[in-house]
Amino acid sequence: MDLLDWHRDRLSARRLTVLIRQLPHDSALNRELHGEAADWSVTDHLLAAAVDHLAAANWMFASVNSEEGDQPDPPAPVPRPSYDDTDTGGEETPGGETEETVAADTDAAPSTVQLARFFG
Repeated sequence: MDLLDWHRDRLSARRLTVLIRQLPHDSALNRELHGEAADWSVTDHLLAAAVDHLAAANWMFASVNSEEGDQPDPPAPVPRPSYDDTDTGGEETPGGETEETVAADTDAAPSTVQLARFFG
C-alpha cells in the first residue's frame, strides 16, 4: 500500500485512519509514539504484577518470621516502561482520542497509560 495514494485521492482518510489504528503494537509507528511501552503487552504487565505480588508476599513472610533486628529489605518492583502522560485529566492519547472514549469502546484493548495506572 502506498501512502501517497491518500494525496492522490485513491485512499480515503477513513481508510488511512483504520489502517493506522490497526497497526500491530510492535510496529515502528507505535514504537515511535509510545517508546518502550509498545513492547509491553497485557500479558507482560500481568506477569510483572504477579512477580511483584509474589515478591511482596515472600518478603512479608520473611519479615514476620525473622528476628527484630534482622529484617530483610523490601523487594524492588519489576521495572516497567516509563509513561509520559500519567495525569488522569481525560487528556488526549496519541491517536487523538480521550481516555474516556477509548475506555468506552468495549472492543478496544486497554491503552498503555491505562495499564500503567492499573498495575502501577
